[in-house]
Amino acid sequence: MENCAGGDLPMSKGDKFNKSQCPKNDFEKNAMKNKPYASLVGSLMYAQVCTRPDIAFAVSMLGRYQVNPGEIHWTAGKKVLRYLKKTRDYKLVYRKGESLDVVGYSDSDHAGDKDDLKSTSGFVFLMAGGAISWSSSKQTEATLSTMQSEFIALSHATTHAVWLRDLIRCTQVVPTIERPMPIYCDNSAAVFFAKNNKRSSSS
Repeated sequence: MENCAGGDLPMSKGDKFNKSQCPKNDFEKNAMKNKPYASLVGSLMYAQVCTRPDIAFAVSMLGRYQVNPGEIHWTAGKKVLRYLKKTRDYKLVYRKGESLDVVGYSDSDHAGDKDDLKSTSGFVFLMAGGAISWSSSKQTEATLSTMQSEFIALSHATTHAVWLRDLIRCTQVVPTIERPMPIYCDNSAAVFFAKNNKRSSSS
C-alpha cells in the first residue's frame, strides 16, 4: 500500500459489515490465508490509540472480524490505509488559552452491529482545543431504543471522565479540573434521563 492512491474517508456511511461476509468454505478461507489481516488491524489500532481518533470507529469495526475475516473486511482495512496515506500530515493541535478546561462529547449508533443488534459507544475529550482521550467500542448489551444506547454511551463517557479528572488532578498543573466537567450528548431524551434522579424498570 506504499504507493496506493489516497482516500477521502476511513469508512463511508454506506459501509456495512456482518458475519455473512466471512469465508464459508475452504476456497474462500484459502483466498484470505496469506493476507495479514490481523497485522493490518493491529497497526491501525496502534495509530488510533496514539494519535488518530478519526479512525477509532473504523478500527473498532474491523477488529470484530479478526477470527475469520473476509475479502470485504480486507478491502475495508485497505481503505483506511488509503485515508491515512492522504492525511498523513494531520496532527493533533493544542492551542494556548486562558484555561485548560476539559470538555467531553458522547455518541452512539443504535443496533449498528447487524449480527447481534448491539450498539457502538463513542466519546472524545478535548483540552486546549485538541483531543486528549477517545474511544469507540461495542456495547455489551443490546438496547431497545436509541435513547438507551445513547444513555449507555453517556455512562461510559462519564466513567472515563471521572478517571481522567483523577489523572489530571495528580499532575497538579490544571486547577480548573476541580470544576464540573461538561459532557455533551446529541440525544435530548438521554440528556433528560441523565438529569433525572428517578429510575424505571427499563433503566
